[in-house]
Amino acid sequence: MILQSLYSFAFIIYLFYAQKIQTLQMLRQIEITLRKVKTLKEEARNQTIKTIVEIGKPTGDIAPHVDRFMDFFSIGLESMDPAGIVDKMDHFLKTNKHIYEAEVKSLAPNATPTERNNLENLIEVSQALNIYYKVIRHYYLLGKKTMNIYVIMQVHMILPMLLQMVEAYSSGIQAFQEGMPIGDSVGAIVTAKLMHGYPQTDIAEEIVAAEVPYEGRTLVVFKAKGPGGSVGNPDEGLINILKERKGKVKIIITVDAAGKLEGEPVGQVSEGIGAAIGGSGKEKYKMEEITNKYKIPMHAIAIKQGMEHVVAPLVEPLFDATDKAVESVKRIIMDYTEPGDVVVVAGIGNTIGVGQ
Repeated sequence: MILQSLYSFAFIIYLFYAQKIQTLQMLRQIEITLRKVKTLKEEARNQTIKTIVEIGKPTGDIAPHVDRFMDFFSIGLESMDPAGIVDKMDHFLKTNKHIYEAEVKSLAPNATPTERNNLENLIEVSQALNIYYKVIRHYYLLGKKTMNIYVIMQVHMILPMLLQMVEAYSSGIQAFQEGMPIGDSVGAIVTAKLMHGYPQTDIAEEIVAAEVPYEGRTLVVFKAKGPGGSVGNPDEGLINILKERKGKVKIIITVDAAGKLEGEPVGQVSEGIGAAIGGSGKEKYKMEEITNKYKIPMHAIAIKQGMEHVVAPLVEPLFDATDKAVESVKRIIMDYTEPGDVVVVAGIGNTIGVGQ
């Protein structure tokens, strides 16, 4: 009888306080994740400062300068009237890049251009981790302050994905410190293998190209200029090539990393059509505009990888996949062109650790 009364009493208490108990449990789990994100954020900050000091040999304490730049932000463009937004985006991105270059040069005056590119990437990773931490903290404190279960649930439900993204960024610290190729470098590696040993010229800002003979065809292969961490301006590179050749190009092949679906193997190579390029959309738009003007087909090769591989040091399955991608490029050339044709091959992605 006493045991039954205790069960009934516990059930009544649960009915009244179940939601509060659930809210406290979710808050506790968010707090644990927040502490982990804070640790990763602080580690990234410390490693960034350490690397800048070792490479750039600055005078004085750079920690306040780095902390100030950690809170640097970019205000998105107004798209209410979309006319001309691509040119505005182009100007916006160049302004952003100029500021990063100036800040890194100020922080690391003795660094080489390649090292400065890598430091820019390192700072961007630290900034991303800082933003994730501040956003998660905001919703945690807001939920704790209001005890609104719906606010708390929104964060709690996406915690695994948030943590996955944070850990993905954190894994990139080593790569940008040491100048190692990353998952996003696979497109650049493919074109580096094709152009290796041939004379190269600068065709656009931080973009190099080489003419490569292959089975009676002329391949114009280009990528971002390495081995510093840069993606260059592939849209400007393609535009300059097509204008120089007056549009007399048979096909264009773009090679880039692509996100894989769960169940797909890391390093799967897939073929398709279109411009294989991510980013803001500005580059993709301009590449589509110029190819449409000259009516040149665009082929795409995607090397599949998970979110955790994109900025992390390159893993063996992805490196092996670049050989398969090279074979795919050659097969597309043989299937869709004739001797005497000109083919453009664009390696898209961050070229850190990848020379020419």
